Amino acid sequence: GFHTGRYATRSRQRLDKAILSFFQNFRRVYVGEQAIHSSKVYGPLKEHVGIQDHVTALDIIVNKIATNLRVFPQCEELIDLTLTLFQDLAAGYMSGKLLIKLNAINYLLSHHTQDHFPFLTEADNTRHRTTFYATLGRLLFMDDTPGKFKAFVTPFQQVFLAMEAHADDMARFRSEQVRDTLIGLFRDLRGLTMATNSRRNYAMLFDWLYPDRMPLVRRTLEAYTDTPAVTTPLLKFFAEFVLNKTQRLAFEASSPNGIKLFWETSKIIVAHGTRVLQLQGVQDVYTQKYKGMALCFTILLRGLAGNYVNFGVFELYGDPSLNDALDVTLRLSLSIPLNHLMSYQKLARSYFQLLEVLAHNHTAFLVARDAATFRHIGTSLETGMKSLDVTISSQCAAAVDSLAGFYFNNVVNGETQTPATQAFVSHVRENPTIFPSILKTLFEIVLFEDCSNQWSLSRPILSLILVNEQVYADLKMQIIASQPGDRQPRLASCFEKLMDKISRTLEPKNRDKFTQNLTIFRHDFRAKK
Repeated sequence: GFHTGRYATRSRQRLDKAILSFFQNFRRVYVGEQAIHSSKVYGPLKEHVGIQDHVTALDIIVNKIATNLRVFPQCEELIDLTLTLFQDLAAGYMSGKLLIKLNAINYLLSHHTQDHFPFLTEADNTRHRTTFYATLGRLLFMDDTPGKFKAFVTPFQQVFLAMEAHADDMARFRSEQVRDTLIGLFRDLRGLTMATNSRRNYAMLFDWLYPDRMPLVRRTLEAYTDTPAVTTPLLKFFAEFVLNKTQRLAFEASSPNGIKLFWETSKIIVAHGTRVLQLQGVQDVYTQKYKGMALCFTILLRGLAGNYVNFGVFELYGDPSLNDALDVTLRLSLSIPLNHLMSYQKLARSYFQLLEVLAHNHTAFLVARDAATFRHIGTSLETGMKSLDVTISSQCAAAVDSLAGFYFNNVVNGETQTPATQAFVSHVRENPTIFPSILKTLFEIVLFEDCSNQWSLSRPILSLILVNEQVYADLKMQIIASQPGDRQPRLASCFEKLMDKISRTLEPKNRDKFTQNLTIFRHDFRAKK
């Protein structure tokens, strides 16, 4: 395997690809959870090549993995297959427990830098760095002792200190060497963060990164706004850092860490968002602007939906962090033309997912925006509901339901007026077609199209009907009038049945009854075409 000159072309890598393929199949049958430890295969193996059990076989496989990563740094496809095998081995509980007992794995955990594995320095392998450190992190946290964690992150600490020494010298900080180092650093950290799947693991990582390492993160965003090759890995790392998967961000009741984490979230969004809005004349608008915006939407979404922050604290103590993050995010969304928004699926999904959470949990903030912003939100929701992506249309329906429900409960049935409700009334007065247009769109989709998310689309219909019953009556007459004369009486009867036994409330039982009526109505309507 040391004949590196032979591996300059992909055709020379066939033997090692075949070996990796064999190891993958051998692993599935004879190593880990589904292993047949008493299999007769180890008799002949012991007799001919000295492999007496699955532990010995696993040691050979791991040594081959380490050899490939060390010897063939420029063979990107071979590196990819090797890391996939390594990741699959570590993913299993039993095979992972076996791995951490091997000397080769202990060597990897203590010698994981580019000095020992030169594939980390190759530009073609930058994406694989995340996989490499996610796998190492999983093995590290299987034996989650603080001493081992501290030793593992020592090389990262040295990189942070070296970068911080150049942070004030802009020319040096934007040099190619520093740039490549930062790209690798944030890809590595993202992989390590992905591996934290418990409160204890995450707490060790959080205490190491916060607050000492965060200034460099913000400084990097400020210096490299126009360089998505740097900002994209950074924002992806932070999006993973604020993700509360497996309840790993469940801080103690007396801990302020949830609020501190959102402070950093707000600073990251504001730092990147305000500078991206100032970029002009970009050639690749998605890579240089929209990709970062989508990640900002995702970061804020995960912060808002993570259930580790009581957001009422910010308003109570006059802390602007929440409002600053929300304000910059809305400014980012306003800068995206609707045709661009719907053209990029990742951007659209992150935007509408965020809008769903904002409409449900921060309705007062949304409706208190200016008229132009509210109009844009309404238009984008209507456009999103027409999307062929079921996820997007369902998210838009949920957001509309939250807005219409807020209006019904606080304006139509509300006894006291707040600044938010007054602003909402003003918006509806200035844009009287917003709710009627959305209601018409919903009826058109439910009645005339084959929609697989009828349940999701039915929820906002009742809310919109109750907001303005006269609009519903007018729309009903339009739909009836659009049908052939001989069908109009039957259709009118169907509309009457739609509201049968439906009260003027948004209680769950009433909603469920309306959904059932709408299903029957849709069936009858389409059957009598």
